[in-house]
Amino acid sequence: MWCVAELDDEYIAKMEDVLALYERPYRSAEPVICLDEKPVSLHDDVRPGRPARPGHIAKRDNEYRRCGTANIFAVVEPKAGRHSSCATPNRSAAQFAQVVQRLVADYPFARKIHLVMDNLNIHCRKSLTDHLGAKEGRYVWNRLQVHYTPKHGSWLNQAEIELSLVSRQCLGTRRIPNLDLLKSSVSAWNIKANRDRTRIQWRFTRKAARNKFGYQRNLSRRSKT
Repeated sequence: MWCVAELDDEYIAKMEDVLALYERPYRSAEPVICLDEKPVSLHDDVRPGRPARPGHIAKRDNEYRRCGTANIFAVVEPKAGRHSSCATPNRSAAQFAQVVQRLVADYPFARKIHLVMDNLNIHCRKSLTDHLGAKEGRYVWNRLQVHYTPKHGSWLNQAEIELSLVSRQCLGTRRIPNLDLLKSSVSAWNIKANRDRTRIQWRFTRKAARNKFGYQRNLSRRSKT
């Protein structure tokens, strides 16, 4: 279910920018990448469980021990089925800078990398220049053409779908006690998703948005709902 904020000029302009980007045909020279992050709670078993064996289901004790938190950066090129999600200790500006630096390095021949992000305060050029240095930070940022989703419009970011896939297919209901296991689990999921070329089929277009929200982009940007 989408919780859509009041439609004003800025919301509609940013929404249509992102939707227009998604409507473009695939171009390897201008990949469209979506990025988002998700906190993850780390838990460990207090008592050992019993693994499944013939005639018996696996059993796990309800009691668990909290082991802190970590973070997952979802990084996906939806139309290419390319997944580069990764686990980090937190979602600090320094971690964001390293993730974006690796992202740019993964596309050395791209003419321009289109990056869709929300308005989190670390999603900015300053994070890169502060933590990668002025020269490297400027270089990495200039490789990007950033498309920000509207405020309260993170549902437009396909990286949220990526996070849902990671949560259901990788994390599931199992307990992950430490960052190392989380990193290896997400990395293994990436390998499988890339091998399967798992793509995200985005179907919500600008035309659908205009019909759904009842505005005329070429006449008035204001909502009529």
